[in-house]
Amino acid sequence: MAVLQMQRISICALKKDRKQILETLQRRGVVEISDLVLEDGVFEKSDTAAQRIQFEKDIAAATSALEVLDTYAPEKTPMLSMLEGRRALTTQEYEAAGAGAGQTLETARRLNALSRTIAENRAEILKLQTQLDALTPWLGLDVSMRFSGTRSTAAFIGSFADDVPLDALYARIAQAAPEAAVHIDLVSHSQDQTCVFIVTHRSQAAAVDEALRTCGFSRPASPAKESPAERQKLLNDAAAAAQSAIDVAQKEIEGLAGKRGDLRFLTDYLRLRAEKYEVIGRLAQSKRTFLLSGYVTAGRAAAVESELTGKFDAAVRLETPGPDEDVPVVLKNNSFSEPVETVVESYSLPGRGEIDPTTIMSFFYYILFGMMLSDAGYGLVMAIGCGVVMAKYKNMEPGIAKMIKMFFFCGLSTIFWGVLFGSFFGDAVGVIASTFFHSDFKLSPLWFEPVSEPMRLLVFSFLIGIIHLFTGLGIKFYQLAREGQIKDAIYDVVFWYLLVGGGIFYLLTMSMITEMLGLSFTLPPIVATVAAVCAGIGAVGIILTSGRESRNPVKRLLKGLYGVYNVTGYLSDILSYSRLLALGLATGVIATVFNKMGSMGGGGIFGAIMFILVFLVGHTLNIGINLLGAYVHTNRLQFVEFFGKFYEGGGRAFSPFAAHTKYYKFKEEI
Repeated sequence: MAVLQMQRISICALKKDRKQILETLQRRGVVEISDLVLEDGVFEKSDTAAQRIQFEKDIAAATSALEVLDTYAPEKTPMLSMLEGRRALTTQEYEAAGAGAGQTLETARRLNALSRTIAENRAEILKLQTQLDALTPWLGLDVSMRFSGTRSTAAFIGSFADDVPLDALYARIAQAAPEAAVHIDLVSHSQDQTCVFIVTHRSQAAAVDEALRTCGFSRPASPAKESPAERQKLLNDAAAAAQSAIDVAQKEIEGLAGKRGDLRFLTDYLRLRAEKYEVIGRLAQSKRTFLLSGYVTAGRAAAVESELTGKFDAAVRLETPGPDEDVPVVLKNNSFSEPVETVVESYSLPGRGEIDPTTIMSFFYYILFGMMLSDAGYGLVMAIGCGVVMAKYKNMEPGIAKMIKMFFFCGLSTIFWGVLFGSFFGDAVGVIASTFFHSDFKLSPLWFEPVSEPMRLLVFSFLIGIIHLFTGLGIKFYQLAREGQIKDAIYDVVFWYLLVGGGIFYLLTMSMITEMLGLSFTLPPIVATVAAVCAGIGAVGIILTSGRESRNPVKRLLKGLYGVYNVTGYLSDILSYSRLLALGLATGVIATVFNKMGSMGGGGIFGAIMFILVFLVGHTLNIGINLLGAYVHTNRLQFVEFFGKFYEGGGRAFSPFAAHTKYYKFKEEI
């Protein structure tokens, strides 16, 4: 439960060592580099925009090449390959692979060129196919579609936009040009088009042309000089050539599939270089030296200083950051609480002066999650599944590893609450015993069964909520007291403890309330008196101090009265924990319904098969839906109810200059 202490690090070194120093820092990944403000004319910054743009172009080329391989030569990977993490490289392996980066980049460009060849030829085939489709109705024509007749005849090749019988064509032309003599050949006809070849004497060509125009006759848009059959052969040959080019390109791509690893390394290698040049552009540099400033965790500061001064002619200065500096935040927790850091980070990192809430929150997180799912069978599935993943995939990325471990602990908590409430895949044990073994055996709860005693679970949920909220107030008291703000701690925490706590104890002295909640006790009247006094002191204290920042007494009083009104917020927060009851009951009831549905087939072979199918499908859906619900609502209780009492956040995440790679990582660590 700690926010690691940071130190400001300043490095001054010779420019000739700049490359090695930056690469060392990048591999270590422990120093965040800040922008330096130049205050004199001795140092200046380099413009590395052109180099970074070129690196980005090369990265895009390598990434595109990998996509080409994935398209035409897909790699067979295990279903859970994403859990395997990045392959670790030593510095020597990295440098050896980097020596071939230029050749690999040429391979990437070749793959992209082959992909363009395939795309262009596919487009060409589509274009040729369109021409072939347009040519099909004319295959019965044995002359060129450009043929316009002989010395004494005029020919008209074209179509009508409907299915017109031959005699109807003669009738149309005769009506439009009664003196013209024509001969018509039907080349083809369909429901949408009639293709014709018409011949007339050249002296009557103009009259026939005018008659055809009035009848809706249209000529081919781009007639070829070859006959349709000859044109078809040429188009088919061209399409075959394009397909052959595609096949050759695909075969070459498949032959380059072995370069996939080199291309992956290339993307990481170029990304490292791009990030290095981005940092170079932020350094203050003179003719022979350069300056670098940033932040490093205090625990690693001495090791960084020792390595840099031992390997290079460099001066390193470590300082405690000033109170006005925007210091980055790094969390450090034990293995039990560390998985929940991702939840804290998704909300906001601790701001200056705030404690890391991860450890305290982790206990409540696992408890609340387990209560919401509250089925030992589901918890067992989660714990075993996550445990197997953690044991098999030890090289997982930190973020994924934390999440898997978090759900492992959530699974253990779910088992605990499931045993207390007697739920193992709902009432599956009892249903199986009665349906298939004709026994009345069932799994009894160690504590109570929520479906039978929902009010008892509701009261317990409220109790958990009160403890959760009061813990948040306690953390606020600690933070204020640590900063020497004892009065603020009393005004903003103790008075609320008195008001809310006194109100709760006062309600428990009323028999109507205890009977409604199903409690077996009612506190004595003396407790009511003490509780009322405490609540009164708290209320008066809040009224007098909530508006203490205002000098105007009227405004101070009004703000105080408004502050007391916030007691309704506490009531709302406590009632919000009823979701523990709602989600817990939902999990159990839905599981019971699926068990009942599965048992409807009876105890025979058919019934067993039906039960297994319904059991697997139903409980898979139930665990998926309710696991998601438990995750969302547990986060909600942490973010709104718990953090709302003490936590503001606003911290900036530590972003070290590191190897932000996708496929490979460095083995060496500082």
